[in-house]
Amino acid sequence: MFEFFALVIAIVAFIFARKALNQIDALRTRLDALEAAGPLLAATPVAPPPVPATETPIAPLATDEVSAKPTEQAARIPPASPPPIPGISAPAPQPGPGFEERIGTRWVVWVGGLTLALGGFFMVRYSIEQGLLGPGVRVLLGGLFALALLAAGEWTRRKESLGAIEPLPIANIPAVLTAAGTAVAFATVYAAYALYGFLVPATAFILLGMVALGTLAAALLHGPALAGLGIAAAFATPILVSSEKPDFWALYLYLAVVTAAAFGLARIRLWRWLAVTTIMLATLWTFPCLQCGPSMVGPHAFHVSAGFILAALLVVCGFMFGPPAQQGRIEPISSGALAAYLLGATMIVLNSFHADTAMIAFALLVAGALFVAWRTDAAAGAIVAAAAFVFIVFAEWAVRGNPDMMVLPGGPLPGIGPNASDGSVSLHLISAAIFAVGFGAAGFLAQGRSVSAIVPVVWSACAVFTPLALLIALYARIAHLDRSIPFAILAVVLAAAFGAATESLSKRDHRPGSPISIALFATGTLAAIALALTFALEKGGLTIALALMSLGTAWISKQRPIPFLRWLAAILAGIVMARIGYEPRIVGDAVGATPIFNWLLWGYGMPALAFWTAGILLRRRGDDAPLRMVEAAAILFTVLLAFMEIRHAVNNGNVYYANSSLVEIALQVCVALAMAIGLERLRIRTGSIVHNVGAILLTVFAGLASVFGLMLLETPIIWPINVGGVFFNLLLLGYAMPAVLALLLSYAVAGRRRAAYANTIAAFALVLALTYVTFEIRRLYHGPILSRGPTTGAEQYSYSVAWLAFGVVLLGIGILFNSQRARLASAIVIALTIAKVFVIDISTLTDVYRALSFICLGLVLLPIGWLYQRILFRRPALPPVPAVQPEP
Repeated sequence: MFEFFALVIAIVAFIFARKALNQIDALRTRLDALEAAGPLLAATPVAPPPVPATETPIAPLATDEVSAKPTEQAARIPPASPPPIPGISAPAPQPGPGFEERIGTRWVVWVGGLTLALGGFFMVRYSIEQGLLGPGVRVLLGGLFALALLAAGEWTRRKESLGAIEPLPIANIPAVLTAAGTAVAFATVYAAYALYGFLVPATAFILLGMVALGTLAAALLHGPALAGLGIAAAFATPILVSSEKPDFWALYLYLAVVTAAAFGLARIRLWRWLAVTTIMLATLWTFPCLQCGPSMVGPHAFHVSAGFILAALLVVCGFMFGPPAQQGRIEPISSGALAAYLLGATMIVLNSFHADTAMIAFALLVAGALFVAWRTDAAAGAIVAAAAFVFIVFAEWAVRGNPDMMVLPGGPLPGIGPNASDGSVSLHLISAAIFAVGFGAAGFLAQGRSVSAIVPVVWSACAVFTPLALLIALYARIAHLDRSIPFAILAVVLAAAFGAATESLSKRDHRPGSPISIALFATGTLAAIALALTFALEKGGLTIALALMSLGTAWISKQRPIPFLRWLAAILAGIVMARIGYEPRIVGDAVGATPIFNWLLWGYGMPALAFWTAGILLRRRGDDAPLRMVEAAAILFTVLLAFMEIRHAVNNGNVYYANSSLVEIALQVCVALAMAIGLERLRIRTGSIVHNVGAILLTVFAGLASVFGLMLLETPIIWPINVGGVFFNLLLLGYAMPAVLALLLSYAVAGRRRAAYANTIAAFALVLALTYVTFEIRRLYHGPILSRGPTTGAEQYSYSVAWLAFGVVLLGIGILFNSQRARLASAIVIALTIAKVFVIDISTLTDVYRALSFICLGLVLLPIGWLYQRILFRRPALPPVPAVQPEP
């Protein structure tokens, strides 16, 4: 065990020593060179350049000329370069260090330091194996060896600082010796505790901490590598020294001292990496200690509070003793340091089941984050983390009190959850009120205080988000997502506060970030009003409220063209779509049994109307991704409204019914085709790709539903389905109406899409129409159940006559309206009739019906041929050829 830890610590010491910054040595040698050259520069006077003698006598100048002439001469004489200083030559570019120089000045030193540390460890190991030295002597010799290395490091450091050494990129010998000495000292103390039992845990803990802190202190003289070794040893000490009954107060006091030393060193040397490493290690120490249960909230709260205070004092830029800050800039380390300790406080609250002490400590840290961010913009990012952690704490508290909210799609069961007079509820109500007022007031008062635009926007976003999130969490915990007039009143009060803030900020002069902040407060007003409607209405009002909020945000974006608002409207639309995915019935079993006029009409109709209106408002300022998301939501909710209402009406209010019917599929096909026609007309005006794709998708759905639903799964000629009356029946709904709508859709896309697309839809309409004619003939012979009974000769003959008549009607329509498509459809139907007569009728019909079938077909085909010859394709008569007169 001793050899393993000794080797690990030695390797760590070697790595950190190797990474010592040679720039420090280079700066030191350059400073020594400048100090050595300083007396020479001061003692060597620089003589002015001699003025060349001239034989031309100089006439005396007037008084004005005397004052002006030197200036003119100085302007004409170029400045002379200073003469070279004796003994100091001009610096020449130095070549990079070669292989030999690297080996001699760097690797030898690093390997030497490592061998010194390993030599001490191996000497101890040899003495153990040979039985030469007892445990006490081994520990004593290890301590003496560590002191010798430390003394050697300090002696070499002082000798280097006293002598003038040429600036070479060499390894830092004092730092290597000191690192080796601290590693040996650390291993010696640990061996005395863990291997030989000479030290009790408390003494070992103190000695190891002193070694770690001493290493940090030595880093002030020897560079960052030693600091890394010291911080690693300091935070590893509690792991090495364990106890059956850990004292968390002693542990966290020790960590506070280590954190303070590391932050102080990082501040003095401006080592950002040291501050970040300390924050990460200190935060990680919070998590394993949480397993000890909620009874140890006090020490845990002290740990995160002490770290938070130290970070605010020494790490946050522009606050107290921290580094200087750039005005208006959010500094990541400053904000991240506070956020890390807020995360630790959040974990303590959640692990302690929202104990009073944990909640108080969490509230104090959140208040501290607001105060620090108020004083310096560098920590403004911490308020975002504070707002998020506040919401997490209260959301977890709400879910913990209503666990069925995570399982039941219809919401919580009545009576589940705490009483409103419970002490925990009272504490959380007070805390929520303090948080809401604190974030809201600070976010409003922070407007105009910064020269940057991002800082006031961050404040306003947190000021709007936090009160709304807290209101929703309290409503879920106390009112169980049920109707609550008191919460509706609170929402109205919150909306009034946001509205007043919006009005006040609108009257101020333009300041950085003010337009976005005004828009955020206005959005908060709409959100609070939507929540008030949700709380005052029955279940499912939240879906409507969010959709109305999206509409309101779109309206605000029209008044104030801020890109963020357009995205906010789209995000709200996405939230509403996710909401219906969780519970398509909106209100669960309370959807109602009345066809059409039920909760589905409100839950889908109101959002659809809101999204259509929002799309109109957003389109006035351009076509972009947020607009397309809102338009997609509008189409989706419109389609779902129709389909869900159809399913509700057909299945007696059960939208979760397992099977579909001919009525349901037929209605869905008709609705899909009608909506496709509407979108085809709409896309001509808007040019929207969403309307374009939506029309295509609805057309494809109608085609697939017709093929697999109307023609296969629910075909009345295959399955025993009661189609109803003679002419007013399901066949009219399932085949005739879709055929008419498909025909209208084919004319809607004609000339605006590819010809193949329009012709395919027309062919689809023809198939449906011919199917309807066929099924109606079978209904006349077999009654409402088409799948029963044999097919007689008269029925087969009727099919031929009906198909032929249908073809003649199509031909008449084509001639009357000059429609080539109708005439082509007529030719297809008549061709099918001819094929049926020559393939089926000739083999299945008796003599009379067979003869009548052929006679009827011939009597129809001849007039059709005459029509094509005489009317459709009549050729003009050729002019008479004049007679040739014979020549006289």
